[in-house]
This record gives sequence, structure tokens and C-alpha cells, in this order.
Amino acid sequence: MLSTNDYSTLTRDELVAKAAKMKSQKTITAVLIGLLVGIAIWSATHKGGFFLTGGLLLSALWIGSSYSKNLKNLQAEISSRDTDR
Repeated sequence: MLSTNDYSTLTRDELVAKAAKMKSQKTITAVLIGLLVGIAIWSATHKGGFFLTGGLLLSALWIGSSYSKNLKNLQAEISSRDTDR
């Protein structure tokens, strides 16, 4: 889900299939981020400690950022292949 690939080695059909798979995983990613944020909020309100709360929030931020970057890179590669034609 969060791996980075060299998209230039894939065919256009493989890129489109990977983009569809990533878009279908959007809900799973959103649920995971929501779960981490929810646990962080619970931890903050129940004296869970700054490091636990901060670590959970940073993890949620990292997951969201990584997913977004991968999807943008994949879409940019697909669009560059479309303009090359």
C-alpha cells in the first residue's frame, strides 16, 4: 500500500491497474488514519503521554503523505505517457 516503485519501468496498462488498486485502497488508508487520530485523541484526554499522542499523530501524517505522494507520482507518470503519444 505504501511502497514506492519506479513507475517508468511499468507499462501503461500496469500503471492504470496500479492506480485503480491504489484508489480502491483509499478507504482502508482513511480508516487507518482515522483510527490513529482517534487513539491519539483518546490518549491525549486520558493522560497517555505526549510521546504516544505525538507519535500516533506523526504516524497518521506520514501514512497520509506517503499515500498522496505515491498516487500523485503514479498519476503524473500516466499523464506523461498520455502526452507522449
